[in-house]
Amino acid sequence: MEPSTRPKVPALMLSDATQSLICDVFDQPGLFRDAPRVEKRVVDWSPPQPITLPHSAVIISEEKLSQSLRPLVPASNPTDPAPLWTIHSNPPLPPSTEHRFGTRIAAALHVPLHDTSDATACWIEALESGWLFMIPAAGRSAWLLTVGGPAESLLAQSRLIAPQIAAPVAATAQFPAYPRISDPLCASGWLACGTTAMSFDPLCGDGTGNAVREAILAAAVIRSALAGSNDVEGLLAHYRARLRAGFYRHLEFCREFYSNGRSGPWWDQELDHIMKGIDYCKSAMTQGLRFRYQLTGFELQPIR
Repeated sequence: MEPSTRPKVPALMLSDATQSLICDVFDQPGLFRDAPRVEKRVVDWSPPQPITLPHSAVIISEEKLSQSLRPLVPASNPTDPAPLWTIHSNPPLPPSTEHRFGTRIAAALHVPLHDTSDATACWIEALESGWLFMIPAAGRSAWLLTVGGPAESLLAQSRLIAPQIAAPVAATAQFPAYPRISDPLCASGWLACGTTAMSFDPLCGDGTGNAVREAILAAAVIRSALAGSNDVEGLLAHYRARLRAGFYRHLEFCREFYSNGRSGPWWDQELDHIMKGIDYCKSAMTQGLRFRYQLTGFELQPIR
């Protein structure tokens, strides 16, 4: 597996469950001890007025997280024989199709906060033709994600998030914010993993936690295959089924959010894409949703 070539995400918000998973897998119980914490989320979604809810998460850049974990991953030995299996974490995949369920594009902005803005909160706001999501960064600043249109246009509609920002800032990177999944996800000798396998909507997804779980499963599948399993196709079928089930679960979360967002053409269009994704998953899972194995620690055991 080659290192990922995609740009690093400037800020990840990790739930307590995802923190616990990463700390356990890499045996680093204090990994997030000094990370900035989010203690509440302020939401202006479907209610008539914004509401404040308790929350518990940490903020960390993808680069810093990768650097913290990389020394624990053994370096490959160039004298080792060529690997029998390939994990594709970067395109291109072997011949495959990427199924896309949406059109929404996100822009990321690093913005200064007013002195009165709560730096322990994340902020979520639904607008007529998109949404805004803001999480704290270092000092009196934050990372703002704008989805559905130009940042300037969306902020002009905002009653919750725009007043938290001390000065206008131009958008920087843009990237797709709709769910995507590849087909096929695996075949003899290779597996797709991470965003090459599938990608989540940043509003509704636990992308980092899902990527870790995918990696654990991919390693377990390859370990079983290299150990001489006489059911390699069954291992691959289990991998496909687990990833598709996870993607389906994510789309159900998306359906709940987008059906409760503001009404209007933009929301109706994006919800229609999500429903098409749910139909795709149901069809794919009907054809081959069978969990043939279960993880015991980091090993796959057949389900009897």
